[in-house]
Amino acid sequence: MAEKDTLLSAAPECSSPRLAETPTAKELEELLNTGRPSCNHVDEVWPNLFLGDHITAHSRFGLWKMGISHILNAAHETLFCHEPHDFYGATIEYYGVPAHDLPDFDISPYFYPAAEFIHKALSSPGAKVLVHCAVGISRSSSLVLAYLMIHHQLPLIEAIQAVKKHRWIFPNRGFQEQLRNLDIQLRQH
Repeated sequence: MAEKDTLLSAAPECSSPRLAETPTAKELEELLNTGRPSCNHVDEVWPNLFLGDHITAHSRFGLWKMGISHILNAAHETLFCHEPHDFYGATIEYYGVPAHDLPDFDISPYFYPAAEFIHKALSSPGAKVLVHCAVGISRSSSLVLAYLMIHHQLPLIEAIQAVKKHRWIFPNRGFQEQLRNLDIQLRQH
C-alpha cells in the first residue's frame, strides 16, 4: 500500500501549469541520459499504468498475477511482438500500434489514439494497463509520455521526470523530436 501511496503522490494534479518552454533537443537528451538503466521487465510508472517489454507481455500467467486488463502493444506485428489477435483471449482488451523503433518512423499519428485507449482503460474501476514494445524503452515510453502530456497536461519534461522515477526510458531521437512537437502544440491550446 505504501508503494501505491508513493505512486499517487508522484502523480501531479491535472491542473499543473505548463513550464515556460519546450526543452531543446540537447536538454531533452541530457534529461533522458540521467539515472541508471533499469533491468526490470515491467514497472508501474503511473497509478495502474505499467511500462514493460515483450517478455512480460508474452506471459499470460504473469499478466493475470499483475491484474492487467488492457494491453497497448507499441510494436504490434513487428519482429518480437507478433502474437495473434486472440493470444490474450477475452480477459484482456488489446490495442496494437505497428511502430518501428527507427528515428524516421512517424509515431505521432498514434499519440492521440493510444492516449485515448489508456485514458479510457484507466477510467474503468480496477483496470490496469500494460504498455509495451520489444524492450519497453523507446516506442512504448513515447506513447506513455504522450498520454501524460495529453490527458494530465504535463509538460514533456515533467512527463519524463514522472516516468523516470520508476523506469529508465530513452525514446529514439526521432520520437524525441515528435514529442517536442506535441509539447509545442499542447502549449498553444
